[in-house]
Formats: sequence, C-alpha cells, structure tokens
Amino acid sequence: MESRTIAVLEGDQTGQELLEEALRVLDPGVTGLELEFRRFDLSLENRRRTENRVVHEAAAAMRECGYGIKAATITPERAGDVGSPNALLRKDINGTVIVRTGRRIPGVNPLPGVHAPISVVRMAVDDAYGAEEWREGEGPDEVAYRTEKISRRVCRGVAEFAFIHARRMRAKVFGGPKWTVSPVYEGMLKEEMDRAAEKNPDVRYEPQLIDATYALLLSTYGEPLVIPTLNRDGDCLSDMVLQMFGSIAGAESLLIALDEEERPQTVMAEAPHGTAPSLEGKNIANPMAMILAGAALLGFFEDEQAGRVSRAIYESTFETVLDGVKTADLGGSATTTEFTDEVIRHVRNKLEVWSALA
Repeated sequence: MESRTIAVLEGDQTGQELLEEALRVLDPGVTGLELEFRRFDLSLENRRRTENRVVHEAAAAMRECGYGIKAATITPERAGDVGSPNALLRKDINGTVIVRTGRRIPGVNPLPGVHAPISVVRMAVDDAYGAEEWREGEGPDEVAYRTEKISRRVCRGVAEFAFIHARRMRAKVFGGPKWTVSPVYEGMLKEEMDRAAEKNPDVRYEPQLIDATYALLLSTYGEPLVIPTLNRDGDCLSDMVLQMFGSIAGAESLLIALDEEERPQTVMAEAPHGTAPSLEGKNIANPMAMILAGAALLGFFEDEQAGRVSRAIYESTFETVLDGVKTADLGGSATTTEFTDEVIRHVRNKLEVWSALA
C-alpha cells in the first residue's frame, strides 16, 4: 500500500482526548499501514486566535489528501464569535453528503426488532439550513417567512451515494422525502432516488414518505437500511436512529465531497457526539465512536490492505465490548485508555492471524 496522508483536526475537551485514542489505534505500528498525520489545531482558542484561518487551512489539506478525521469542537453561542467550524469545513471541501450509521452494540439493548445497521444519508447543505428568514406584520397578524432551496446536483449526490452505500452494506434503500405534498421541492430528491434505482437494479429499493419512514422504523424487522433524506429530515432522523440502538457510542459520522461521477473525493470522519466537558481529564469517556470513525475512514482508501484493517478495527471494537471491557456509560468500569488498549490488542492479534492464514 502506498503512503497516505490524513488531515487530523484537533478539537476541545473530551473531543481532543478521544481523538488521541483513535489515533493510537490508527498508528502504523498497530495497523501496518503507511499513514502520515498532518495536525491542525481547531480548538476554540486557536480558532479565535487565527480568526478561523486554521479551519480553512485544515479544509485545504483535506482537499489535497482526500481524508480527514476530526475531534468534537466547541461552538460558541455568542453572535459574532468564530461560530461552528463544521459549516466552514463543509463549504470549503464542497461536502454535500453526511452519513451517520447506527449499530447494535453487544450488551446494549436496542429497541425491539432493531438488529442490523441503519444508515442515514442526508444533504450536508441547503434545505432549511442557511435559508433567509424574516417576519412581517405585527401582533397576531405577524407572519414568519423562510426561503429554502435544494439543487439537483446535491439531490443526485445523496441518491447516488445511498445506492453505493447500500451495496456495500448489503442493505435496502428505504424512505425518502414527503414528495406527495411537495412534488416540486421535495419531489426533486424522489426523482433522483428513482433515477439511481434504475441505474442500480441489484440494490433493493423501497421508497416511503418521511412520516411513514419514522413510523415503519419503529416496527422494523431488523434488515439493514440506507435512508436518503433532505438536510433537515436527516438531521432529525439520524438522532432518532442512533438512539434506537441504545447508545450513540457505536456510530460514526462522515462528511463526504463527491466528484463529477458522484464518487467520494474527500471524506472527513468524526464522532456524532459532543465534547462532554464534565468528563474532561477524568479518563472515563467512551472512545468507541472516534475509533469507529477511524475505521470508517480507512474503508474509503479503496485498498485491500486498508480494507482489512478497517474491518479489523470494527470487529475488535465490538469484540472488546463483548468481552466485558466497557466504559461507564455502557455499564462497565474500564477507563478510556484501558478500552483503547484492549482494542489495539485485538487488532494486532486479528491482523497477525489473518496474515498467517493469507
């Protein structure tokens, strides 16, 4: 395998602590992969000091190398401050798709009937976010307005990637927007879903209105699903899907920029959780989601060896939990570093055995 560079976007509080744990697992001494890490300090302090210049530099590095892994960061609430780096990163790398996958964690009880992974593939831009808003009138006659837009290019990217992802997961493409009520606006995504379905007849396809999607998820029969959505729908739906598995610890989040052929061009992996300031410095936060983010990133290298390592990390992470080594949030007593140590032990053993079996 050729040497690959990963842009490392450092963060705040437990976000940074857990990123370091994920990097321990990705270390070439563990994985055998030739990886180089380019670090960028995206802590709130440094974003303020550089007036967000470091965010743009990190995005440029991701565009150059194609891969990034990001720690959770603090978004200040005060208007006029540096704001969220996520919006800037999405814009700078032209990220159009966000993928979040919920999975069953051994020993953690999901909702009844929930067994296989469920991925939500949503727009990373447009729709309700970034829309102009204003009000007119006074008193009871006051009216609020909002302009929203979506583009066919983004709809096509979401739909095409949903089928690519479903093929990788051996899953069914399920759900969709409320195209019956909004045939012009939301119907655009449905048109692109239908178009992608015609191009991918080997992938099962069951379109549903978004409200029916919510209802049917609660009576799922346990098959793997990939759900393409609008930005706002996907934001809400992914939060619900992750909680259906009893914990968001087994999930990672991916921001993806697609090329002209709708193939992943730049991928940034992160955990879907925040910075948990109350846990900072206590060595008890759960590193699972960040470790899985690293595994997911390797899965986009399109290299057989990296693919094996990605699977080894996924399996080792869940085997560690199955062996009873769990952090406090999952009912265990392992520290953050103890959990990571055990994952690393499993990864090394697994890769050694697989190498012996050729």
